[in-house]
Amino acid sequence: QVQLVESGGGLVHSGGSLRLSCAASGFTFNNYAVGWHRQGPGKERELVATISAAGTYNYYADFVKGRFTITRDNAKNTVYLQMSSLKPEDTAVYYCNAKGEPDYWGQGTQVTVSL
Repeated sequence: QVQLVESGGGLVHSGGSLRLSCAASGFTFNNYAVGWHRQGPGKERELVATISAAGTYNYYADFVKGRFTITRDNAKNTVYLQMSSLKPEDTAVYYCNAKGEPDYWGQGTQVTVSL
């Protein structure tokens, strides 16, 4: 059974940090680039960061550059998103996405940043 399970979300004060995890199972994770996306209240889903299958290439949206870091551990079938200097506008449900044929999505984890 294919699964992507996000964890690590929660409530944090502005300026704080969180680390999200995305654990994969049921498919050849090492063959997939992975992206983190988010959807804030009343907003469309947007891409936050991606990492290539081997972990050698990263992409970051401008609004998280210098604050968020995406990494992966293929031995653990897990991708991480380290989030620092969090802002209230980072409040969203964060989803991981294994990009391929087919795409796989997790169920999301809520991140709430308070003032």
